[in-house]
Amino acid sequence: MSERRLRGVVLVLGLAGLAVAGYLTYVHYAELEPLCGLGGDCERVQTSQWAEVAGIPVAVLGLAGYALIVASLLVPGDLGRVACATLALAGFGFSAYLTYREVFTIEAICTWCVASAVLMTALAVAACLRVVRGGARLPT
Repeated sequence: MSERRLRGVVLVLGLAGLAVAGYLTYVHYAELEPLCGLGGDCERVQTSQWAEVAGIPVAVLGLAGYALIVASLLVPGDLGRVACATLALAGFGFSAYLTYREVFTIEAICTWCVASAVLMTALAVAACLRVVRGGARLPT
């Protein structure tokens, strides 16, 4: 897959992630119950103690993360590719942790959170492919 196509994939996935995180941020501050399909229990997850980190809603952190990933596409060359991959891998790790908490601690699944985790996983793959295919080397 070409660099141009991978950038497009990252852009589309990043914008989808912004939409999911934006919706959850809106729901949080509007104090609404999130719509949750497929038998999930989004309300229970969104109101758990793991829905915030240092008083900041996880949805806001996701919104910032997706925005930074999309913004990294504006940085040319190897630095932009490595920044994008680093942010996406950090997001993937955080999503994996939150998924663990959903399944094993909260014992409830939020469909929106699963969607975000899937998007972040795909972003991490696409961003890492950009690094590998671009032969990124940062100056030492």
